[in-house]
Amino acid sequence: MEVEKFQALVIDKNQEGFHIGLKQMALDNLPEGEVLIRVQYSSLNYKDGLACTPNGGIVRSYPHVPGVDLAGVVITSTDVRFEPGQQVIVTGFGLGVSHFGGFSQVARVPAKWVVPLPAGLQPQEAMLIGTAGLTAAISIELLEHNGLSPEQGSVLVSGATGGVGSFAVAMLAARGYKVVAATGKASEHAYLHALGAREIIGREQLNPEVRKPLEKQQWAAAIDPVGGSSLAFILASLQAGGAAAVSGLTGGVDVPTTVHPFILRGVHLLGVDSVNYPIDRRSSLWEQIARDLKQQGHLEHIARLTIPLREVAHYAEEIRQGRIRGRVVIEV
Repeated sequence: MEVEKFQALVIDKNQEGFHIGLKQMALDNLPEGEVLIRVQYSSLNYKDGLACTPNGGIVRSYPHVPGVDLAGVVITSTDVRFEPGQQVIVTGFGLGVSHFGGFSQVARVPAKWVVPLPAGLQPQEAMLIGTAGLTAAISIELLEHNGLSPEQGSVLVSGATGGVGSFAVAMLAARGYKVVAATGKASEHAYLHALGAREIIGREQLNPEVRKPLEKQQWAAAIDPVGGSSLAFILASLQAGGAAAVSGLTGGVDVPTTVHPFILRGVHLLGVDSVNYPIDRRSSLWEQIARDLKQQGHLEHIARLTIPLREVAHYAEEIRQGRIRGRVVIEV
């Protein structure tokens, strides 16, 4: 592939409607940045699914190249920290949202967004982890900073078969936690047990018909990439001093809760911002993720599907509808 010309998945919205498809691009089409990268792999996240729809509320300027994750090889860099041939990862910040993203064979990004690929981790594995795995790792870090430890009790993971949920189950289990996985998919119990879940509950148990300001204390903590009404039940069901790390909104943006869990049990609601997570801490966390998942053999249990760029539009709809198990890796 010549660097001067390459393919990218471009979305456009104009008076004629919304369009998504592969287009040939040139380096002049790319935004500014110190590091030019030959993209090898990307991944499909829920945010990408929203970006690939006309009213997803993610993209503000068209035409645009989505993709909030990428892994590849440096072509050129004006920043001395990176050199041609070096393998790197970029996730979050403005990638795929306000800045052309990873659904492109070549990307140009600010050097302050770039993380060296951890030793022993392959680019495809890095995108299997991607923003989903990083979000799960940040969630655990926040909970442990709040005082969580395995002996305090079980940890609930909602949306457990999704990207963030799958990694949260595997990472928590690797650290010795008793994981309770919540899912609406009865066929996925074997998958969740393979990831390390000790107990599996139905999604409907997090949405009872009758709600109380405070429920029976069940879990020491929770990782919730779902949000919505089920989060209210989770907060009301945490043990005293417990915390919920929240990173998603697939269940809705409204949380019909009260102040009771916070003022009567000292419950903490921890927001997880993987987009703007500091780059210095991001690098060390990627190293930790590689150790926890790759070196301990947990990465192989994460469900995965690898697709070419041309199939992104189809799977973007699948992920929006909640029909994806685990992760979708994109071979660019």
